[in-house]
Amino acid sequence: MSMVPVTKAVDGVDAVSQPSPRQPVERPFRWPIHLPHTPKTWFDKLEAFISSLSVRDNFWHRICSFIWLPYAFFSGIRMKELDSTTFSAVLPFNRFNRNWYRAMAGAALLGNSEVAGGMYVFGICGAGYTVVCKHLEYKFLRPCFGPAVYKIKPREDIHALIKAGGEFNLTLDLDVLQQVYKPGERDRRVGKCVATFHVTPKAHQKARSQRQ
Repeated sequence: MSMVPVTKAVDGVDAVSQPSPRQPVERPFRWPIHLPHTPKTWFDKLEAFISSLSVRDNFWHRICSFIWLPYAFFSGIRMKELDSTTFSAVLPFNRFNRNWYRAMAGAALLGNSEVAGGMYVFGICGAGYTVVCKHLEYKFLRPCFGPAVYKIKPREDIHALIKAGGEFNLTLDLDVLQQVYKPGERDRRVGKCVATFHVTPKAHQKARSQRQ
């Protein structure tokens, strides 16, 4: 049985009553939104290969640093894993990092804080992400007369943020210690740092540039 609209006169004008609620209502069709997909070029593949190679071990990190980040190469900083959640970066006490009164230069401690934090984040995220430092705070506590050790701990769960698949900010707490060699002595704390990094998937950057 088909449903026919019922007409009735209102002030001498025929008006059509509203259809029954059971009658389907047409809705405008909307195309599904998809991010533009572009095949990887040879430059993208080469960039991904070099990025993954730079975080494979300290040897390849130094080779890549010599070309693209010479400050990290000459400073000699290297990454070291303490446990599954704590990493450290060791800054050697060499001539490049010392000042004129034979202490670790403040600029070396400050600059390598960003390098250490960036190495940690990029080493976990991998070649498919770009890492940019947004905020950096450093507090000097005492002079450093030996190799500096950066102990790194993230405030957020970086693996959960990566699994979400979007952009995110990651805040790191870095304790800067002077490494001692005498038995029975503990490393001396010479500074502390808070660094915030913005992490972006490279696929999101390409999609954003194409939309613009």
